Amino acid sequence: MSRVRAAYMDPEGTRYGIPTYWWRGAPAGYATLRQLRAAGLRPGGQDVAAQILWRGIGGTRRAYLYRLDLARPKRTATPAQRVAIGKALRARRTCPTCHVERPYYIPRSLGECLNCAYPLEYR
Repeated sequence: MSRVRAAYMDPEGTRYGIPTYWWRGAPAGYATLRQLRAAGLRPGGQDVAAQILWRGIGGTRRAYLYRLDLARPKRTATPAQRVAIGKALRARRTCPTCHVERPYYIPRSLGECLNCAYPLEYR
């Protein structure tokens, strides 16, 4: 085992407070948030079970691990929630000045569409 791997190996959690493994050294049964998301799961309220440490750009990097057996399926939006999300996104594309729905989100810095904010440049 290399010195770097040995420095990050702490399966009991005495040095770092929680079980710690090196990059690609975690045992089966643990997953990162991205891995859970890719599998259609979510942590489901569980605390961080372990972590992975590795040397990266800017210093030591870390990724938290969650137990797979405690993970729950992702929640899906109800039809009413999907309708509400669609209305909210449509409102972000509708100019409050000219009331035209644009193919882009209205910039919050301008408060109106580009045609209304810069009438000579976009006509």
